[in-house]
Amino acid sequence: MWYLCVFYHRLLDYRRPEVQSLAELFGGPGAGDAVEWRMPENHNVDSPFHLVRLPGDERLAAQIANRSLLVKGIYELWGQGTTYEELERAVMAYPEERKLPYLTPESTFKIVVDSFGKGRVNLKKPDHKFFVMETDDYGCNNGLPPVAQRTVFFGREVGAADRHLLPTYQLKSRKYIGPTAMDAEMAFLMANQGLARPGKLVYDPFVGTGSILVAAAHFGAMTMGADIDIRVVRDGRGPDCNIWSNFEQYKLPEPLCILRADNNVPPWRPGLKEVFDAIICDPPYGVRAGGRKSGGRKLIKGTVAPYTVPDEKRDSHIPSTAPYSLAECVHDLLHLAARMLVMGGRLVFFFPVVREDGVANPAKYPEHPCFRLLASCEQILSMRYSRVLLTMVKVGPYTEEVQKAAEERRREFRENHHKWMEEGNLHSAVFSPADQAAAAADGKPAIDRDSKPKYRGKYV
Repeated sequence: MWYLCVFYHRLLDYRRPEVQSLAELFGGPGAGDAVEWRMPENHNVDSPFHLVRLPGDERLAAQIANRSLLVKGIYELWGQGTTYEELERAVMAYPEERKLPYLTPESTFKIVVDSFGKGRVNLKKPDHKFFVMETDDYGCNNGLPPVAQRTVFFGREVGAADRHLLPTYQLKSRKYIGPTAMDAEMAFLMANQGLARPGKLVYDPFVGTGSILVAAAHFGAMTMGADIDIRVVRDGRGPDCNIWSNFEQYKLPEPLCILRADNNVPPWRPGLKEVFDAIICDPPYGVRAGGRKSGGRKLIKGTVAPYTVPDEKRDSHIPSTAPYSLAECVHDLLHLAARMLVMGGRLVFFFPVVREDGVANPAKYPEHPCFRLLASCEQILSMRYSRVLLTMVKVGPYTEEVQKAAEERRREFRENHHKWMEEGNLHSAVFSPADQAAAAADGKPAIDRDSKPKYRGKYV
């Protein structure tokens, strides 16, 4: 059945992928791929109004709308037109058998904006809600997606978003946060992309202060995390201000465990695989915080041999670490996910992209033989770079060939550590003035500022 899906006007690239992920979550395998989209006539793709065809009955539509962060509401569309007269004719022509169950004398209803139909109006606690939504024929200069022709929609609400999560979980009221703590809205979107729900185990190998795991735990998933910084994992800012206190604050189930572990040298015993249902994370990519791996400079150079920490110093020992290139970090993450995710499990992570001519290059997204890319959602952070939320699903087994290829690649990273640190230095690419200076010398802008629509003075 086709529905009118009305989105909030923000995070435009994330809207459809979130709906498809939730269709997969509630509708079962293959439901996400069965979702179809089309735009109302004369509407821009960035418009909040989209027509969506969902498999199954309207219970699926209600579940998607109630869980989503970006869907304002999903409506059974009874009619549309360019004027209210045309809209009325369309509604009157809609099949009576579809309308009458919601307009009986015994039921109550509420029409938002205007009242139309039969039955008793109850604006406080109606049994049914009907919406009249209107778009004007404004141009493209008022900060919203252009609409070529005025359109009026009328429909019955099937489900609507519950965005009370955002003020409840906002970072400014959270007990324990760090400089790279994930924004609450984005953490919930990532949890939706990872299909977090009761009975699933979600792992974050760069857990930090636990923002992503908090979102997954809210949706009922079991959680587990790791971080290389022992001070974050063990100490926090005291006994009442740490990762665990964030879960206590929201009365959520605590993680099964939080490990001090290195993504470059994972702690899993040989032969252990296919444990997690989803790996959701925000890897360090060197703009606000650089990645670290175990070893220290002397150990990586080979000037000192690997050592074992004496038992009497283990409690207070802080292991040496060395810089961790973005390329090596992503390679290790994909290898970890290929080994530890169940078949059909999802890997959801942010990948930074330097914008070339104001556009992110999808050809540079990482690939792996065990994974298929489901969605890539760009969030522009500056005119120089953006981050793309990549959602991948495991479609191939973790074989000996895959393992050998990963070991060879890891050996290459180890032997050419300094080379990869230079080539993967995103911080220099983002903040280097060289490109801007060269462009200025040619009399051309360094970046095409119109490559991505900007609404109400900011990117959405």
